[in-house]
Amino acid sequence: MKKLAIIGASYLQLPLIKKAKEMGIETHVFAWECGDVGEKEADHFYPISIVEKDNILDECKKIGIDGICSIASDLAVLTVCYVAEKMGLVSNGIGSSLISVNKYEMKKAFVKNDVPAARCKLASKDDYPDVSDMKYPLIVKPTDRSGSRGVTRIDSPGEDIIPAIDRAIEQSLEKKALVEEYVFGDEYSVECVSYEGKHTLLSITKKYTTGNPHYIETGHMEPADLSDEMYEKIGRIVMNGLDALKIRYGASHSELKIHDGDVRIIEIGARMGGDMIGSTLVKLSTGYDFVKAVIDISLGSKPDEFVKGKPRFAAIRYILDEEGKACLEAIKDQHKDILFECDDESVDAASVFDSSSRKGYYIIVSDDKNLVLNLMPAESKDY
Repeated sequence: MKKLAIIGASYLQLPLIKKAKEMGIETHVFAWECGDVGEKEADHFYPISIVEKDNILDECKKIGIDGICSIASDLAVLTVCYVAEKMGLVSNGIGSSLISVNKYEMKKAFVKNDVPAARCKLASKDDYPDVSDMKYPLIVKPTDRSGSRGVTRIDSPGEDIIPAIDRAIEQSLEKKALVEEYVFGDEYSVECVSYEGKHTLLSITKKYTTGNPHYIETGHMEPADLSDEMYEKIGRIVMNGLDALKIRYGASHSELKIHDGDVRIIEIGARMGGDMIGSTLVKLSTGYDFVKAVIDISLGSKPDEFVKGKPRFAAIRYILDEEGKACLEAIKDQHKDILFECDDESVDAASVFDSSSRKGYYIIVSDDKNLVLNLMPAESKDY
């Protein structure tokens, strides 16, 4: 029986653990012990923090793992690549992981390889950058976190940027922040799978957020309603970005904005998208088993070929207010057949400070694009 190490035990890793077991693979899960769902679901659980790379490496050598992976976690990418490289297993290299999990190093790689992205500057507690020559609005974010943590928009030079930088530094693991020029446009994300340096675009997802100032994600729908020409343009830019970050294996999640036909990359993660985009929406909309592909690649096998067909329309919406709750009740009453999964728990929008503090959600899937669109939150326009 093949043995697979999985880094992380939260609900984000649950589809990965379940799929591996379904494939007859023995699962060895590593994470800080805190009662997460993956601790019980795994065949073997090891209470070792995902950042303790050498301790995990030692344990993986004892186990004799055949592969290692994680989904929807930037922090886990570092450990996955470290252990895999040390053990001669399939993954992106340590160097690639160091670039892909650090937004400043990522932007430098984009500039070097002519990937269209926003101009930025680095900030730390002892070194606040001079932003007088930057074009407003500005976005301040931690260099090494995801899920909208510590993100603030500064609209004009009259606003004090220091509290925003301090907030981002507080959330950062390396205690640094990125100050970048704001990119206007509609937000999208791109899911790709790579094997031996060949990239395949699986789906483009429309993103919904709370907008200014913290841009907390409220929902996602795929496939995005874009022209074939725009899909091709996005594909070329994303593939160039993946090459710039030396991503050759596994899943990737690219975030971008489009305004008047202009495409700008915001960031790229060497993992599938969170919010169940990669683990659930991709399969619902395209039929492709993205999670299985990640497992196959980590075990050294070529993933199943992606065959593009007529898509279904799949979406997730987070329930942040009474309008969201009412929408879910209407679905249960009038469109129960399109409801794939839901969690009725909801919170007041004022208590949601980043994506990790969201609670309830629903996932829907239908052949009717307009039906799905009408059940998504209102778009936040900030042109």
